[in-house]
Amino acid sequence: MLLKYFYDKSLAHASYMVGCQRGGVAVIVDPGRDIQKYLDAARREGVKITAVAETHIHADYVSGARELADRVDAKLYLSDEGPQEWKYQFADQYKHELLHEGDHFLVGKIRFDVLHTPGHTPESISFLLTDLGGGAQEPMGIFTGDFVFVNAVGRPDLLEQAAKIMNTAKAGAVDLFHSLEKFKKLPEYLQVWPAHGAGSACGKGLGAVPSSTVGYEKRFNPGLQFNDEDAFVEYILADQPEVPPYFAVMKRVNKEGPQVIGDKAQVERISATKLSEVIQEGTVVDLTASKSFAQAHVAGTINIPLGSLSTWGGWLIDYDHPVFLIGNQEQQQEAADVLLSIGAENIGGYFERSELASAGLLSESYESVDATELSERLADESVTLVDVRSDQEWNAGHIPQATHQFLGKLPETLSTIPQDRTIAVNCRSGARSSIGVSVLQAAGRKNVINLEGGFTAWTGQGYSVVHPEAIESDS
Repeated sequence: MLLKYFYDKSLAHASYMVGCQRGGVAVIVDPGRDIQKYLDAARREGVKITAVAETHIHADYVSGARELADRVDAKLYLSDEGPQEWKYQFADQYKHELLHEGDHFLVGKIRFDVLHTPGHTPESISFLLTDLGGGAQEPMGIFTGDFVFVNAVGRPDLLEQAAKIMNTAKAGAVDLFHSLEKFKKLPEYLQVWPAHGAGSACGKGLGAVPSSTVGYEKRFNPGLQFNDEDAFVEYILADQPEVPPYFAVMKRVNKEGPQVIGDKAQVERISATKLSEVIQEGTVVDLTASKSFAQAHVAGTINIPLGSLSTWGGWLIDYDHPVFLIGNQEQQQEAADVLLSIGAENIGGYFERSELASAGLLSESYESVDATELSERLADESVTLVDVRSDQEWNAGHIPQATHQFLGKLPETLSTIPQDRTIAVNCRSGARSSIGVSVLQAAGRKNVINLEGGFTAWTGQGYSVVHPEAIESDS
């Protein structure tokens, strides 16, 4: 048997190739949209991809299941569990088999047994893997999708938070509790292969280790320590990460079937003379590093460095209008891949930043200040401080004079930020706040500054911090 692990760091997404070398065939479990890595691996290993198995309709990235079915005629193994509104709508166009609890299928001499494990989503299934070709009669591991992660379990509130199907979070939490009770009864030696790692918004506290075992998770996974249903429901619905708005788009796209992209098309280069026209059409994202953007950039553009695009693009890009990129040729192709992976398909083209500089269009900048200078400006009340970190970070401690405006929702909350004085922005390290400064400037706020080093620099200088959770517990 062949088992290969693929990890997309930008999406914290894990997918797998399981191959039967004797039969020369392989299946991809929970593939991402860029399928070239699977095709390349299959060629190197001397196997043919004949099947795709999905654990559920994903919300955080565009699935590659349809792409593989269309490109290499792979058979789709998809869940038929859950309510009618969460059934795959494109399966009939391809070879496929709809799966329920107790079903199994073979890829060569590899057996996959299906468990219905609802909670994260109603249709969620997991796959027990048995290597019949190696002489095994019992499974060696389980593909859990977004059901059980290393050190965490899947969140049950996505349908309510992202897809806006109300009153489903608690019901999902109850389902998840009972699915986890089923998981606890599995043999402890089974390996656990989840679809996400640390940094994913599909759960809280995900570990960075790529795999685990049932026994280890039973002992140390916080979500598996509850025997009481009500206590588990309260735990799992509290303090979940913020849900990017594109998650709702992904659930719909993956249910209806993503557009088949085929061979990657090059993103068109646009002349600098078109820039003012383009800014009126959609979102213009400068991919350069924050320090370079701070020194000089085009007015009306937002700064999302390439390494942060998968995280913040889904929050800050308007999916209903085209997105344009500023960078170099190498950056734009990588950025296009990232945008396609999160369903932002309307990419209008890109501008060479060097050409914009030569044309004198990098006319705007912003100032960064250290903690000492910010303290002085706060003391004389010459600035309004905006903290763009998450709710959990804010509740753990923040600068006393700050107001909280989560970065992902900043475009929606601009009207609540005073306009009569300079706005200072902070996060933990200064990276997210740099993005926040660009959002504010693009919206027309001219006097905006960034706290260099962020909250970490502030506390490192010994300045005071408010701890709301401590205050609440004392009251």
